[in-house]
Amino acid sequence: MTLNSNISKIKKKILVVDDSALMRRVMCDIINSDERFQVVEQAFDGQAAYELLKKNQYDGIVLDVNMPKMNGIQFLRALQRDKIRARVMMASTDTRDGAAVTMEALDLGAIDFIEKPVNIVYLKSSGFKDQFLDTLYAVVSSRQTNISVSPVLTREKQEEHTQNLVSIVRKSSPVVSGQKVVALACSTGGPKALQSVVPRLPAELAAPVLIVQHMPKGFTQSLAERLDSISKIKVKEAAEGDVLENGVVYISMGGKHMNVVTKAGRATIKYTDEPPREGVKPCANYMYESLKASSYAQIVCVVLTGMGADGTKGIVNLETSKKIHVIAQDEASSTVYGMPKAIAATGLVNQVVPLDNVAQEIIMNVGVR
Repeated sequence: MTLNSNISKIKKKILVVDDSALMRRVMCDIINSDERFQVVEQAFDGQAAYELLKKNQYDGIVLDVNMPKMNGIQFLRALQRDKIRARVMMASTDTRDGAAVTMEALDLGAIDFIEKPVNIVYLKSSGFKDQFLDTLYAVVSSRQTNISVSPVLTREKQEEHTQNLVSIVRKSSPVVSGQKVVALACSTGGPKALQSVVPRLPAELAAPVLIVQHMPKGFTQSLAERLDSISKIKVKEAAEGDVLENGVVYISMGGKHMNVVTKAGRATIKYTDEPPREGVKPCANYMYESLKASSYAQIVCVVLTGMGADGTKGIVNLETSKKIHVIAQDEASSTVYGMPKAIAATGLVNQVVPLDNVAQEIIMNVGVR
């Protein structure tokens, strides 16, 4: 056996943190059933996990939210404070409060989350197991950790940069022929990535923005509310029948596929309930393909961090009948370089840019009002 094959078979060391003995046992059984992983430690609350992290390193942490002594949010804050690097997957509930806490956890550096089912029967199902293991693999494979290596701009600096860019675009008076729309797809690492893109878009943006972020039902509304609270541009969870307006960001509802249809001569949101595609629901391919029949003269397609290849088939399909401009996030700034890599492989990408430059390129390509 070669050295390389030995290295490839080294199991990723996982720490499971949950105050429920039953939940810990179920999650440990799932993790240990996969030859890629091994649970090497368990902790019943955040304080115990924090003490372990001060002495040991793990390839991934599965973290509960509600725990005694130190909950999941307090644990993530402690890691940030003490600059302890970790790759964290949250186990979250789909209640409104649970979804809001999950958004906060992602803000604090958690890479992704799994929706913890209430029904113990589903907890032991193959569907949950597959999703759990796929998410865990994306987390432990991530290029990023909870500690950002790039400097974080203050909100004031972001707004100042955006307004300077708006002034430049206005002075250059670009010729805009026909309507434009921005259609963005992202998955693992997406919620944090969107915080580097959406708040940098101006309210004067001369196009609507459609976003498909892979998330279950219940979580997308919290994501939209969080982004709206830190942005000048309006952000909302797209509702059935919404008429697309310039300067508004529409985030697809979790658990359904978002499409754009023409109704009374206007581009309108329509949800459909087909099975998952590319293993996800919502699936960005539906969004891109629905734009083929729209009145938009150009679609600016943006593909950010994410596992898999969602968006690629849809963009390839869209390109056969529409003028498109494709912006892909670069590998270095992607949490998981899956979706951007897939679209780059088609040769359709016009620009490959770091995450911090995505908003700027969107503005330059669609203009302002």
